[in-house]
Amino acid sequence: MTAAPPLPPVAILAGGLATRMRPVTETIPKSLLDIDGEPFVARQLRLLRSRGVDRVVLCVGHLGAMIESVVGDGRQFGLEVRYSWDGDRLLGTGGAIRRALPLLDDPFFTLYGDSWLACDYRAVADAFAASPALALMTVYRNDGQWDASNVEFDGGRILAYDKANRTPRMRHIDWGLGMFRHAAFDDVPDDAPCDLASVYQRMLADGSLTAFETDRRFHEIGSLAGLEEMRRLARGTLPPPSSEGVAGSSHMEDRPVSFADQYLDETARIARSLDRDAIE
Repeated sequence: MTAAPPLPPVAILAGGLATRMRPVTETIPKSLLDIDGEPFVARQLRLLRSRGVDRVVLCVGHLGAMIESVVGDGRQFGLEVRYSWDGDRLLGTGGAIRRALPLLDDPFFTLYGDSWLACDYRAVADAFAASPALALMTVYRNDGQWDASNVEFDGGRILAYDKANRTPRMRHIDWGLGMFRHAAFDDVPDDAPCDLASVYQRMLADGSLTAFETDRRFHEIGSLAGLEEMRRLARGTLPPPSSEGVAGSSHMEDRPVSFADQYLDETARIARSLDRDAIE
């Protein structure tokens, strides 16, 4: 039987300032936040290895030397890990990928350094290989549950994508795993700040963006609630999505989730995570 070809490398965007998680991230990068006894990045790299990935490029900036001191060359995770540095100023997610292109095969995956994305990476790569598109966005039917939905998706196609100007037709969300060919970044200047969302929007306008829909919700450590939820997931104490009202369940179909709902749900999750004995 012929062995499957190696998966494309993964660029992990881990160079941001993580301002939403301050003050805890003033002295430690978000990727190194503790998840049940070990840094998040260690769990993230092992997840990628378990899905068949063997090469990673970490795009780092703020406190990046701390990440490199923990991850090293990646051999402890069964991976080859290389580093791309922002330099004197932050380049944003799109600019960081543009700088990392010399270290990346064509095509390649992208994901964020605070995201836990458990899916079939081979299926995503195969879907992209079968498409002439320059970019692929994974999407999830979110219905405003886990974060604000920002994708209008219908008939297997992305019709609209906008993080700032959302519409009621946006029931899906940019799940966080992308694939790109190098040519998608031809219009991104070297060493210039650029957001990855603008690259996606340009590809959508040009007809060069395809999609892969996943049925697995994402987890993240970019918020206090998300961090606590990830710790519960690692401990095996996170309730199944149905008990929290996953997108697609009956009450989610009955009414849209408002900003107030999301705010109060997050506040409740944070409150439940507090150490009551310490408060006393």
